[in-house]
Amino acid sequence: MERMNSAGSCSSMRRNSLSISSHQIDNDAECESVSEAGDIGDRALPSRRFSESSSLRLSFDNTSENEAGVSILEEHRLQPYPSFSHPNSSVRPLPTDTIVASEDSKQEPRKSLPELLDYISCMLHLAVFGILGVLTRYLLQKLFGPGVAGVTSEQTILYLDLPSNMIGSFLMGWFGVVFKGDISHVSEHLAIAITTGYLGSLTTFSGWNQKMLELSVSGRWLFSALGFLLGNGCSKINFKVDNYRHQLIVMVMFLVILGILWGVSGALVKDEFKHGGSAAQLWFACMVGPIGVWIRWFLARLNGCGIGTAGLLKWIPFGTLIANVSAACVMAALASVKNAVNTRNCDTVVAGIQFGMMGCLSTVSTFAAEFNAMRESNHPWRAYAYAIITICVSFSFGILIYCIPVWTKGFDIDT
Repeated sequence: MERMNSAGSCSSMRRNSLSISSHQIDNDAECESVSEAGDIGDRALPSRRFSESSSLRLSFDNTSENEAGVSILEEHRLQPYPSFSHPNSSVRPLPTDTIVASEDSKQEPRKSLPELLDYISCMLHLAVFGILGVLTRYLLQKLFGPGVAGVTSEQTILYLDLPSNMIGSFLMGWFGVVFKGDISHVSEHLAIAITTGYLGSLTTFSGWNQKMLELSVSGRWLFSALGFLLGNGCSKINFKVDNYRHQLIVMVMFLVILGILWGVSGALVKDEFKHGGSAAQLWFACMVGPIGVWIRWFLARLNGCGIGTAGLLKWIPFGTLIANVSAACVMAALASVKNAVNTRNCDTVVAGIQFGMMGCLSTVSTFAAEFNAMRESNHPWRAYAYAIITICVSFSFGILIYCIPVWTKGFDIDT
C-alpha cells in the first residue's frame, strides 16, 4: 500500500509538474508570438533561420529524455517559432519564416546565398521599397492635403500623415498576414521588403507624434489628445526565387534600381537645393530614407527576446518600441534645431531627415500589427499597456526636447 501510495504520489507530482511546465511554455510562447507579430528583423533571413534550426536540432539530439516533460519541451522548441503552437495562433500575424518553415523542413536544404550576400540582398530590397514608401507618403500628403482634396491640413487633427498611416496599417493586414505566405512563396526577401520596407516607411509614428506636439505647443491640447486616438486605429504564383542563381539576379537587379533611385534623387537635390522648398526636401528624404529602414530592421531582432538572459517582458516588442521612441525624440530635436537656426538650407536638410530617415525609422503599421496581436491574445491588457508606454514615453520626451525650448525661447511656431 505504501508503495502504491508512493507511486501514486510521484505520478501526481509528475502530472502537476508537467502541467505547470506546459503552462509555462505556452505562456512564454504567447509572449514571444505577440512580440514578433510585426517584425523580427534579420532573424527572418533564410541563411540565419536554417543555421539556427540546425544547431537547435543538434542540441536536442544530444539531450537525454529522462522525464516526460522533455518531450513536450522538445515539441515546442523544435518548431522554428514555438509561439504559434498556441490554439489561438490562427488569428495572429505569422512571420515569413514560420509560414514557409513547415514546407522547407520536408524538402532537401536548398542552396541559397551565403549569409553576407543574403544580408546585402535583403538590405537592397529594404532600401528600394523604403524609398517607394517615402514617395507614396509624399504623394498621399499632396493628394489629401489643402492643395487637392483638402481633407488634411497642418492646423487640425486630420494631420498630413494620417492617410498614409491609415492606408499602410490597412495594407499591413493584407500583405503582412493574408498574402504573406503567397509572397514568401515567390521570395522571402520580397515579403520582408513589402512589410518592413514599404509599409513600414509608408507609415510613420514620429511624424504623428511630432504633429501632436506641435498642436499641444500652440495650446490645442484637445486636438492633440484626439489626434492620438484617431491615428491609432489571390491565386498562387508558381515562380520562386529559391536558388542561388535567381537570388543573385534579383540582388543585382535591386542594386541597379537603388543606384538609379539614388542617382536621380541626388541630381534633383543638387538642382533644387539652392531653391529650397518641398521638392528639395522630398529628394533629400529619398536619399536618407533607406538608412531609417535599415536601422529599424536591425532593431526588430530584439522583438520577442525580452530583457536580459532570463528574457523578462518578452511580450513587449522592444525593437519596435526603441525605433518609434528614438525616431520621435530625434524628430523633436530636429524641429527645435530648425526653429533655432531658421535658414533655408537648414530647413531643407532637417525636413528631409525628418520626412525620410525618421519617417522610415518609425512605423505605425508594425505597431498596429503588434497591438492587434496582443489584443487577440489571452492577455489583451498587454495591448493597451504597450500603446500607453509607446505614446507616453514618446510624448513625454517630445515635451522635454521640443515644447519646453519653444515655450522658454519664444519661437514663432507656424502650425
